[in-house]
Amino acid sequence: MTPEPYPATQAAPRCYRHPDRETWVSCTRCERPICPDCLRPAAVGFQCPQCVAEGQTRTRQARSPYGARIVERTGVVTAVLAVLNIAAYLATAFTSPKGLVSNSSNTASRLFSRLDLVPIRVAENGEYWRLIGAAFLHIGPLHLAVNMIALAVVGPQLERVFGPWRFLSVYLLAALGGSVSVYLFDSPFNAVAGASGAIYGLFAATVIVLRDLGIDARFMLVTIGINIAVSFTPGISLLGHLGGLVAGGLAAAAIVYAPKGTARTSYQILGLGGIFAAEVALVLIRTNMLLGLGS
Repeated sequence: MTPEPYPATQAAPRCYRHPDRETWVSCTRCERPICPDCLRPAAVGFQCPQCVAEGQTRTRQARSPYGARIVERTGVVTAVLAVLNIAAYLATAFTSPKGLVSNSSNTASRLFSRLDLVPIRVAENGEYWRLIGAAFLHIGPLHLAVNMIALAVVGPQLERVFGPWRFLSVYLLAALGGSVSVYLFDSPFNAVAGASGAIYGLFAATVIVLRDLGIDARFMLVTIGINIAVSFTPGISLLGHLGGLVAGGLAAAAIVYAPKGTARTSYQILGLGGIFAAEVALVLIRTNMLLGLGS
């Protein structure tokens, strides 16, 4: 019997990036052979540089349903807003003649009196900064703590799905909406302050997002109902809360329900800009009315 010939040894594959180098290692994603210089450690095995770069590109381009880029670090805008509110409270507290003696002693600060919302001062002196400045003031530490806890609960998640600039737009439009509501319908001589209008706007935005994503929003609706009921307590601005709720809801709707496609961001900007323009128009109309009353 003639012995069978010994099978020829199989030639080693060559690296697809370096054809002169033999290797028995392949990329776990594209399965192409790669040499030791091309190995990139992965969760399982090794990947080639091209697959690693493509994976990083897809990660950078991943977006939420509303056009926001998905990033690992979120809540930065929420944290900045909280710091600004806390800093404003401390500034008014330490510059108050009474210091930190009583719960609401910071209202005696000259800085507080320059920023709180008093409609007649806005109209007569053109101090329109009060419409947004008042949203960063708080009457005592308890008022501040309640609003900052609410911001910490709903802020980071909304910021994650909306992205930084969309989230900030909702917050500021809601804050301004609360002030506009007070400016339109409250007594011209009442002083109002607090971030509650902005917080209520975030509540409304949360409901809209949950419903759009098909998630049960009843808990959030109950939370809003309880807070509105509490708003009827003397000393609390119901108008500011309702104005922020409406403005924040409209801003969120402009983001969530903007037509999908490559122009979606443009539609979102247009919608948010329209809400801002409407708020400005209402302020100007009310200013003319207040000046007419004083003449």
